[in-house]
Amino acid sequence: MTDERKPLYHYYAPRYWIPWLGMLLLRIVCLLPHRVALAIGRLAGTLVFHLGGSRRAIVRRNIELCFPKLSAEEREALTRAHFKALGMMLVETGLGRWASDKHIRTLLADIKGLHHLTDALDRGQGVIMLCAHLTTLELSGRFIKTEIPPLDAVYRKNKSDFITEIQRTGRERAARQTIEKRDIKRMVKSLREGHPVWYAPDQSFSRKGAEVIKFFGVPSMHTTATSTLARLGRAAVIPFFPRRLPDNRYEVVILPPLDVPSGDPVNDTEQYARVLEDFVRSCPEQYFWIHRKFKDLPDGYPDYYAELDALK
Repeated sequence: MTDERKPLYHYYAPRYWIPWLGMLLLRIVCLLPHRVALAIGRLAGTLVFHLGGSRRAIVRRNIELCFPKLSAEEREALTRAHFKALGMMLVETGLGRWASDKHIRTLLADIKGLHHLTDALDRGQGVIMLCAHLTTLELSGRFIKTEIPPLDAVYRKNKSDFITEIQRTGRERAARQTIEKRDIKRMVKSLREGHPVWYAPDQSFSRKGAEVIKFFGVPSMHTTATSTLARLGRAAVIPFFPRRLPDNRYEVVILPPLDVPSGDPVNDTEQYARVLEDFVRSCPEQYFWIHRKFKDLPDGYPDYYAELDALK
């Protein structure tokens, strides 16, 4: 797979000026004290909550599906908290790109279970560092980088080459290299060479290579590629999740290796879905509910996003 890239300064045409202005404003916010920067992020998220009717409806539907025992008031409070987390995510993405290592260390409260990761790496084994689309995702690599050799980060190509390059160059502050999610050969090569690969497979964008697996009891398409990667790369599969704490610092939780590959890709993927569910329950506002998690199901399953107007 070719990996032709253009440096960011190549994107100077007028159609890129608004994104560049956004980057400039974000850079300024990231220079402020951390609590102030996050407060601005929360305000931005609240603004998006009030303006983004269709996105607000998706979040409400996802929360309604996954937390049916919550009251209507509790679900609405969680929806609002999620949009605030999205605003903070924007600030944290900027910090992942621009913050110094010294500043990153001041933001990290703790890494729990680090030995699960270092033990595998000390054996010379590749590790699939299994994360998920949490709003703290872009900072997590910087935190892990303080404790282990450089990792490789998987990314998804955006329709805009400019946005793709912004994402890649940001993640490369934490990574030895970035690998497009369809480039299985490069991922396997890295794993066989004993490198950790940072991978978040909780979003499926097609039915190819995916199976219907319940998430919070709701049918969802989940890619089973983790099982294949672990088998071909002879790698340990170790979940890790970052969490934003009430004091505006962060904690990374590293779990014991999963029993993957077990010989059953569906079972392997279900293991991941269960540990992700358990973590999301600890900080539900920080999961990426704005994504249509339960779309593209095969015939015979409900279309959970068919009627959203009432939720806008």
